[in-house]
Amino acid sequence: MTESTKTALRRRLTREKLLFDGAFGTYYAQLYDTRALPELANTRHPERVLQIHRAYIEAGAQLIRTNTFASNPFSLDLPWGELRENLRQGYRLAKEAARGKDVQVAADVGQIPYDSHTNQGAVSAQYLEICRTFLEEGADCFVFETLADLEDVREAIDLVGDKAFVVVQFSVNQFGYSHAGLSARKLIQRAEEIPQIDAVGFNCGVGPGHMQRIIREVPFTGKKFRTALPNAGYPQYISNRMIFHDRNIDYFASKVEDMAQDGADLVGGCCGTTPDHIRALEALLNRTQPQRPPRVVFPAHQPTPQADHAFYAGKRNKKLIAVELAPPVGSDDKALMDAAHLLQRSGVDVLTFPDSPSGRTRADSILMAEKVARETGMAVMPHICCRDKNAIAMRSQLLGAYLNHIDNFLVVTGDPIPSLVRSSVKSVFNFDSVGLMGILGDMNEDQFAAAPITYGGAINQSRKNLDFEISRVKKKMAAGATFFLSQPASTRESVDRLRRVKAETGARILCGIMPFVSLKNALFIKNEMTGIQVTDEVLARYRPDMTREEGEAAGVRLAREIMALSADFADGYYFSFPFNRVTMLEKILGD
Repeated sequence: MTESTKTALRRRLTREKLLFDGAFGTYYAQLYDTRALPELANTRHPERVLQIHRAYIEAGAQLIRTNTFASNPFSLDLPWGELRENLRQGYRLAKEAARGKDVQVAADVGQIPYDSHTNQGAVSAQYLEICRTFLEEGADCFVFETLADLEDVREAIDLVGDKAFVVVQFSVNQFGYSHAGLSARKLIQRAEEIPQIDAVGFNCGVGPGHMQRIIREVPFTGKKFRTALPNAGYPQYISNRMIFHDRNIDYFASKVEDMAQDGADLVGGCCGTTPDHIRALEALLNRTQPQRPPRVVFPAHQPTPQADHAFYAGKRNKKLIAVELAPPVGSDDKALMDAAHLLQRSGVDVLTFPDSPSGRTRADSILMAEKVARETGMAVMPHICCRDKNAIAMRSQLLGAYLNHIDNFLVVTGDPIPSLVRSSVKSVFNFDSVGLMGILGDMNEDQFAAAPITYGGAINQSRKNLDFEISRVKKKMAAGATFFLSQPASTRESVDRLRRVKAETGARILCGIMPFVSLKNALFIKNEMTGIQVTDEVLARYRPDMTREEGEAAGVRLAREIMALSADFADGYYFSFPFNRVTMLEKILGD
């Protein structure tokens, strides 16, 4: 029986290093002085594609990638019929260039870029279709490259994993973080847990010096073969064009050869590299000792965990109390600070601060929380949503919060920007709440290991498909969430749905309670706030002519009823008082 390519490559890599080719896109632009995507040349200028593949093979490349990095619906904007032909032609041209030579061809699958309006499931389906097309052409080696995480390609990797040798390469910045906000350590850790993957490592993003440092800091386990394909260096932008200079070929080759000595099994080049870079690297690799150098594992320093600063720490038998204080829409925070000081002696376990709910600007939740904590000494918990910042900004904000002793967070996806201002204000949504929790978990293992922060999520028990909401809670718990605050419950049905969430997940749940203070207030919440259910039964509790005292009394009765209904399963209560009327809390909690 013929040995599979997967087995053959694995066997070969136990004996020797393998040399990838270099960049296709930047080299193509250099040769042909064009801004057109090089993948279009698969069908329009096949002779150019063959020329580049052959140049890399002549330079010593033992593994070449198809010219299909951007052959996807988002980048090429082609109908699927034309896109499949582009993929097939890209594979056939690489096979033609390698014919008669001891050169392996890898189907190259690049990151599919997409915006916040694109369905993630649709992108995963696109990866599957791309990989099916390559498999139909006989591809037996795949390179998934320049990835920021694994979410979108997971199904595609499962599809090809038993049929082909699978290489996964992540792109990180100089500080070791991907565009999805995940650290190099976390990315490799996750990839090493997937059995279908044969080799893991990095490409693009950084030059050889930074990549060497990043690889040396990652605690590889040795379960997978390692790859290292840095850029030639860092480009200059001249006349709005990205230009790499070729004066550092010897430096590039020596650094990549160092990475091979450190344990990288497959090496090569990414943006800015040319056949000259690969030729120089091949010469250095051939001068090394014939025996395979030992794998080098650089274990990460693990600080000893310190005190638990979770707002619920040491309160196992207590019904927890969280109170939300909405940051001001302007610069006057007197009402909020008065409310915070009033709550100092109320037995409240944590004060929470929403992050511009409904997509309307309010004072920053973290800065507001820091001020309240500093002036009152109370435990605080800002909400942090995924709408307004990319992963870099999120990490920066979280680091600043940590330095200011903010230890608890509520992580939410966030409400969309109101439609009236979408023409001038754009949402970001690089990820949802589960993705942000993954970043927080990563930071807890890295920057915050000495004293990890605590974070939780939200529960929308009013969601029509409660099974889906339960699955989301389980995903959040798997991502490190240790508590949940629910949307306000105001009916027995809502409480019963929360009870089911508790029964099926075992989550620590603080039941949300919003004591409406008037009919007008209840109607506004019913019609203007998403995710909060206000039934006719609730509205019937209020009259249009109620005094302030009567309205608040009705709200107190509603709150006490919900507390009684949920007492058998709720771990505590999360109060959102309209207009920060926190004086109602004493009446609600009183005997």
